[in-house]
Parts: sequence; C-alpha cells; structure tokens
Amino acid sequence: MLRRRNRRRGLFVKLPALEVVDIAARSGLDFVVVDLEHSSLTEGEGLALVRHAAALGFPALVRVPEPDRGAVNRLLEAGARGVQLSTVRSIAHVEALLATTRYAPAGTRSVSLAHSAAGYGELSLADYLAAQQESPPELVIQIETADTDDPLEDVLAAGADVAFIGTTDLNVDLGLDPALLQERVDAIAIAADAAGIELGGFALDDPRVTYDVSGSDLALLRAAVAEHAREHASA
Repeated sequence: MLRRRNRRRGLFVKLPALEVVDIAARSGLDFVVVDLEHSSLTEGEGLALVRHAAALGFPALVRVPEPDRGAVNRLLEAGARGVQLSTVRSIAHVEALLATTRYAPAGTRSVSLAHSAAGYGELSLADYLAAQQESPPELVIQIETADTDDPLEDVLAAGADVAFIGTTDLNVDLGLDPALLQERVDAIAIAADAAGIELGGFALDDPRVTYDVSGSDLALLRAAVAEHAREHASA
C-alpha cells in the first residue's frame, strides 16, 4: 500500500526505459506515475513499465487523459497501483473513473484471473474479488482549471483518493496570475480536507501536499545534462 497522510514523493515517467523505474525504486522515491498523457509512450510501453514496477514491488500509477475502460483494465491487470485522471471538471468524470476501476456491483470493470494480481488463476474468483475490495486501485483526480462544472466540494467528495493540483495547466487557465493561482490552490486544499482526501500537486511547494510529484525523468535528465555541460564547458 502507498503511504497515506505522510508526504510521499513521486516522479512522472515519460521514457520507455525500464531502467528509469529501477532508478526510481532505488532512489528513495515512493512511487512513479507512468505518463500516458504528456509523453510519446505507447500503451504497450506503458504496460511494460507498470509490469516491471509491479515485479519490483514498487508502486506505479498511470496518468490517462480519459477513463478508457479497456485500456485502464489492461493497465490495472499489468499491476498499476492506481489511475490518475487529468482535467476532472465534474462528478460524472469521477464516477466514470470509479466505474472503470471497480468490479460489479460498484463498477463496470471486466473480470479476468489471467494476470499476475490473480496469480494467473491461482486465486479463486471469490478470493481475488475480496482482495480487490480490500485494496482497490488508488484514484487520483487532477484539478487544473479555474472552475469546475459541478461545485468543487462535490467533485472532490465523489469518491477519489487524491485531489491533484495540475499546477501548469491551472496557471495557464488563470492567465499566469500568481494571486489567482494561490487563491485556487487554497480552495482546492480546503475542499480536499473537507472531503477527507489527500492533496497532491505538481512542483507545488505547499505543506498541505502529501502526494508530491515534483518532476519527470525527462526534466531531471535535461537538468543533469545541462549541469554536466556547464561543468565541462572550460575543460
């Protein structure tokens, strides 16, 4: 299980390299988020990254732009610990995510035992379903717009585990106004606390954030290469 209510740190994975997951798992990070929204990763590459993380016993969530029932099910069966959905604006968005990640009667996820989480059929159907009910996939919803279609408090109380502030898109939506950004961050934090769910954010220096994704493999690689180039510029 991922740690709750204590700050946990993660990394967006955008490169189709299993070594990135190895490095993250050995670095002291708590999880990775395989990014199927803002990267060139194919679904197959995402599945390989998730499966590798699961084999290491290292939590990997997957960021998706929409709750595609088939794709989400395949990622969960590969071992994804949770799903992070971008640009959530309504209760319906949260309910759609819940439906794709929960088995009946709570959702519409299709059941199979032919995957690692079920021991490739070693577990009985009843035992597998009980285990899934006890520890369901973690659901992270990104709030990254200046407003939502439904009241923010209702969206955050609709069943997600984490309200993730998509700082970059939110900042753009607010016209790069620091005061408006802080006001919106505060509103999301207050609503998350009222709903009893975690607050997350991207590169957000805020003590209320406990699900902290501060960068990506590509960004860290760029910074390291640039630093290396500066250090050896006069060599």
